[in-house]
Amino acid sequence: MITAVIIAGGVGKRMGQDIPKQFITVEGKPIIIYTLESFQNHPEIDQILVVCKFGWEETLWAYIKEFKINKVRWIIPGGNKGQESINNGVQFLKEFCSDEDIVVIHDGIRPLVDELVLSDVIVKCKQFGNGVTSLPYNEQIFIKETEEKTRKYVDRNTLRRVSTPQAYKFGKLLWGYNKAVEENIGMTDSSYTNTMMVDLGETLYFSVGSEKNIKLTTVDDLELFKAYLKMKY
Repeated sequence: MITAVIIAGGVGKRMGQDIPKQFITVEGKPIIIYTLESFQNHPEIDQILVVCKFGWEETLWAYIKEFKINKVRWIIPGGNKGQESINNGVQFLKEFCSDEDIVVIHDGIRPLVDELVLSDVIVKCKQFGNGVTSLPYNEQIFIKETEEKTRKYVDRNTLRRVSTPQAYKFGKLLWGYNKAVEENIGMTDSSYTNTMMVDLGETLYFSVGSEKNIKLTTVDDLELFKAYLKMKY
């Protein structure tokens, strides 16, 4: 059984809108629906859990019905930060997933995840127990001495950019969040499942990524998304 956990609990202040950014409509369709359609259309995804911003659950159910996303089985409220929302999802799935089942975690505001990226993260998880979407880092990274100067840089060949989707065997995922919450490890505002797992001593395995798999955070990101849609169609 492969379950997708879509995290859609954010507010999106930097988007400058009155509604959460995942509900902004683009070309007649909310952003979250574009995301859900990628998982709906992938043959290996069996069911979907959406962790939604509190108070927006009924709105999301209405959109899911309108756009016929029939793999969504549950919508539950999110937490105050991303890690709390993911943990809510993981704890909820205890009644529905076995240790060897695969859980794919994805940001609801990354609406352009394609079939290849999703397929490869699942393949890596089946092979190694987890898979994290990644890309090379193509810019130069320098380390600050002060705000004004530097004499050190990081070899970019040693770096990877990691995003979602990420896939984990459910037993290890549940163990990780239980330990992280109990010991207050990897549960900060800037943490995610991948960083938490590394903080807990786990090894992560890279899967393929795509430059189109952008996270919609700002108005510029939204314009880029619209441009990709025009290219697609």
